[in-house]
Amino acid sequence: MEMTNTAARRSTGEAQLLPLPSIYSLTLDELKEWLVAHGEKPFRATQIYEWLYGKRVTDFAEMTNLPKRLREQLASAFSITTLKTIVKQTSKDGTIKFLFELHDGYSIETVLMRHNYGNSVCVTTQVGCRIGCTFCASTLGGLKRHLEAGEIVAQVVQVQKALDETEERVSSIVVMGIGEPFDNYDALIKFLRIVNHSKGLNIGARHITVSTSGIIPKIYQFADEGMQINFAISLHAPTTELRTKLMPINKAYPLPKLMEAVRYYIEKTGRRVTFEYGLFGGVNDQLEHAEQLAELLKGLKCHVNLLPVNYVPERNYVRTPRNQIFAFERALKKHGINVTIRREHGHDIDAACGQLRAKERKEETR
Repeated sequence: MEMTNTAARRSTGEAQLLPLPSIYSLTLDELKEWLVAHGEKPFRATQIYEWLYGKRVTDFAEMTNLPKRLREQLASAFSITTLKTIVKQTSKDGTIKFLFELHDGYSIETVLMRHNYGNSVCVTTQVGCRIGCTFCASTLGGLKRHLEAGEIVAQVVQVQKALDETEERVSSIVVMGIGEPFDNYDALIKFLRIVNHSKGLNIGARHITVSTSGIIPKIYQFADEGMQINFAISLHAPTTELRTKLMPINKAYPLPKLMEAVRYYIEKTGRRVTFEYGLFGGVNDQLEHAEQLAELLKGLKCHVNLLPVNYVPERNYVRTPRNQIFAFERALKKHGINVTIRREHGHDIDAACGQLRAKERKEETR
């Protein structure tokens, strides 16, 4: 099995050695294939997974029940991806936001959110984003590169290691950090299979949510994967015209076609879809917008998650007044739409997606 890597370290501008491929990028079956190809028994893959995800070691030499020769082979073929913490912000509500540095000097954000039902981790799938949503800090500076599956997995492992200190565990994952997950589809699917596997991080499929801004061909593909992962659409507008103003992706994948793909997903999987709807003061938060949204979603097996937006200095959107948020919610409920207002996390820190990176790494986000 051929393994490839992405970028050389960029920070000095000098040619440097590429890091070895991340062992976190291998599914259990791929690891078995590699072992057999190198003259080893496939059962060793389960042992290695236990060291990686159960004991969370960072050095192959620590895998003491493996033959020394195999440990040396692994060390010469793979790296155990570690992320350098640049900034760690802790909110009064317990939310922790990490700014991690990758091997090539780029940075990503990962967030730990505490709920009454457990600890949720929001992971990033790309360095930057090319989707260009007008309200989002993640798209500042555009897309730098995709993350490897192992770099996405490493975010969860890193947060889990922080939770190990208090004997807690990651109980759910949301793929809603920096980047468009479906723009890095293959790495995303591999990540999902690894963290979901009982020998991996063992996060139940129904405790994992993937969100997309609406890359239609990938929605059809995702529906056909046969995974029980929760699925969310970043909608933010009830009409084609308004959505295009907020989200330029709507030009390539217009709202009517997006809704066709959503219907296919629901019919194929039998699962409901969550629509993320950020409320922007004076833009998409009027009662007429609520009526239009109710009409758009009529008859669909769905849930609407209303998001009071976090203020982003680089953007000029303002928060919807609290009473107006409740009025919007009531208007949807009147039409039988299942709706909740998302509890805010990290309001006293750089909570908006991409905001911490934009502040700390200005050279990346220009």
